[in-house]
Amino acid sequence: MKTFMERDFLLGNETARHLFHDYAEKLPLIDYHCHLDPQEICEDRRFKDLSELWFGGRSDDGSIAGDHYKWRLLRANGVPEAYVTGTEDPFGRFEKFAEVLEMAIGNPMYHWCHLELKRYFGVTKPLNRNTAREIWDECCEKLKSDPDMSARGFIRKSNVAFIGTTDDPADDLVWHEKIAADETFETVVRPSFRPDAALQIRKPGWRAYVKRLAEVTGRAQIGSAAELCGALDERLRYFKAHGCAASDHGLDYVMFRPAAEEDVEAVYAKAMRGEAISRDEAEIFQTALLLFLGRAYHREGIAMEIHFSCMRDVNERAHAALGPNTGYDAIAQTASGGNLAALLSALDKSGELPKTVLFSLNPADNAQIGTILGAFQSEEIPGKIQQGPAWWFNDTKSGIEEQLRSLASQSLLGNFIGMLTDSRSYLSYTRHEYFRRIFCNMIGTWVENGEYPADEEALRRIVEGVSYRNAKRYFEL
Repeated sequence: MKTFMERDFLLGNETARHLFHDYAEKLPLIDYHCHLDPQEICEDRRFKDLSELWFGGRSDDGSIAGDHYKWRLLRANGVPEAYVTGTEDPFGRFEKFAEVLEMAIGNPMYHWCHLELKRYFGVTKPLNRNTAREIWDECCEKLKSDPDMSARGFIRKSNVAFIGTTDDPADDLVWHEKIAADETFETVVRPSFRPDAALQIRKPGWRAYVKRLAEVTGRAQIGSAAELCGALDERLRYFKAHGCAASDHGLDYVMFRPAAEEDVEAVYAKAMRGEAISRDEAEIFQTALLLFLGRAYHREGIAMEIHFSCMRDVNERAHAALGPNTGYDAIAQTASGGNLAALLSALDKSGELPKTVLFSLNPADNAQIGTILGAFQSEEIPGKIQQGPAWWFNDTKSGIEEQLRSLASQSLLGNFIGMLTDSRSYLSYTRHEYFRRIFCNMIGTWVENGEYPADEEALRRIVEGVSYRNAKRYFEL
């Protein structure tokens, strides 16, 4: 029987062990999509205890932020919300989680949490109800006394070369400017352009957001859809001047409903009057905006990331009590494939299709995405159109393996741009290690089974490419 989380954790054969330890393990990380706060990085935030670091919770302003994965596990065990996102005794929260974690056999959180304890705190014993106090005391003492136990310290310890944060077009990027000017911090931190608020024409607050965008761009108002596009384009150029390498779009589903310019303007005017907008009308506006933005990304050399097939805030009671983005989301089934292909085709037809990374939260879409990729590649760059890594509910061991197998079957796995964290946690960089171990084990197994030759040069190129070099090339870092 193997020891829990030993040196060769998840590496089931000699080739896998060789590929991981000799090629993948020491490479820097490129985290091209995450939700870290640039202000916290700039100010080198420290955490008072392990509960604050692991769970987050309610801030002084009433907002709630933290690790949705951990919150969902606590709720699954019937833990009161006060211990999940509330202000209960910090050790009490941690102790409740320790009791939950020992039940989480087969859940990736079991591996992630123990990798975090091992890599950042040197804790090798399993966390459970019996070890909770000892591990808590040891970790909290290190958080207090070790100068490297801070936002920047965790980033340095993780060997992160690049971080792409997620930023609203109206953000002033002042914290990015301060990080860039700080020569003592070697990790490159760049903004990513996330214009979701401008696209969400049916949601409350859309008109207020348009007003905010007008103020940021020095306009008295934004009186038309064309003017909105102009304001977003101005902000995109501002982001580009700050090193932006990628944009991101979080869509419930991919829409494509092209219409004449006057129809788009009619929808915009109706929304600005505060009148209700139908789904069809929203899609007319959103399609026009996505096409405009796609062309702008192509012009600026910025990659377009599209995340879709998520049902957000499905629990109405919890949403009313806690607000959005508090861990009540689910996988959606959407018919997005045809619209996605049509959107890419429209941009390709005019020669303005940007580098694009496609993520579906529904693993049933893997093969469809893989075949769509093959229809829109070009000589501009190997793997111009990418499938993103197994995302959110899918970055489990089986989910990562399924996405890798599907991508390998339908496209060129050797051109894949690899893992990201998509996280608000400074400790989640262990997910890159988790991914690399699973990836090396998979291709090592193919070699050991005689399905791919033991070609050292080719294997090294594939492992180093997927782990690091492909993303570096893709995002022009």
